[in-house]
Amino acid sequence: MTTLSRRESLREAERMAALPQLPRDEGGPVFSEPWEAQAFALAVNLSEQGHFTWKEWAAALAEELKAAAGRGEADDGSRYYHHWLAALERLTVAKGLCDRAAMTSRKDAWADAYRHTPHGKPVLLRAGLP
Repeated sequence: MTTLSRRESLREAERMAALPQLPRDEGGPVFSEPWEAQAFALAVNLSEQGHFTWKEWAAALAEELKAAAGRGEADDGSRYYHHWLAALERLTVAKGLCDRAAMTSRKDAWADAYRHTPHGKPVLLRAGLP
């Protein structure tokens, strides 16, 4: 292992340790669904690109988890990535990376496409959607 890769490994370990209640096993983060891994990767990538610091990210996620606890949601880890996604959406809007209306429009389009897709077929958006 080179010095640079050691440094990168330490930085990655520090970032993961900063995340509240990250579901993980001895190999690292664990995901129940593909979208969870995609949301995880998107947050990491946006931070690496400098759109927000990892400290900002951890604070936004902690706020979401605290709000969920305040609503009386179970703290069993089953909704962790739902909170992750909510924090990511809120932070991307706050940073001007996406506006709420465009995000809502895209979510509605995906939900509509999902409802109209036969079981077992890939869900596809119609061309020209936001």
